[in-house]
Amino acid sequence: MDPLLSEFDSFVRTRTPALLRSAYLLTGDQHLAEDLVQSALARTHRSWSRLHDSGNAEAYTRKIMYHLQVSWWRRRKVAESMPGDLPEPRGGDSAPDHAQQTTLRLTLRAALARLSAKQRAVLVLRFFEDRTESEAADLLGVTVGTVKSQTSKALAKLRSVAPELAELYVTEGTAR
Repeated sequence: MDPLLSEFDSFVRTRTPALLRSAYLLTGDQHLAEDLVQSALARTHRSWSRLHDSGNAEAYTRKIMYHLQVSWWRRRKVAESMPGDLPEPRGGDSAPDHAQQTTLRLTLRAALARLSAKQRAVLVLRFFEDRTESEAADLLGVTVGTVKSQTSKALAKLRSVAPELAELYVTEGTAR
């Protein structure tokens, strides 16, 4: 087997679960998340010969995912739903109170479903991916002001539609 192909195959096998978690948070739908990851990996494969030595393959793939998601949300205005389950990280410890965790997950899913695609993408980048405002703006191809305003609107909407999630909120003053 070609060594480059073998490296790409290894990259896909090891990083796909993490990419799927991010894609699910971006899209709110398991099937759309899988489509997003598949499209991003196809583009990564085309550039693999220049990426494999640099160690930037995952960053490149994630950036493609964010750009594809932005282009998808600009193209379609379809009512969104979140029917799938959020993928669990492998090897993680289970929560001690399963009922409480399930209620929290369902509440969070319902609250995220009420956000716009832009707002959800900004929250994923800022708080799940731990990106700065300028990094999120660069990845999404928008201004820092747009990231700030969408973050503020998204957090305000989460506070109004799901006040029971208050302990999860990151206040805007402590936003990274």
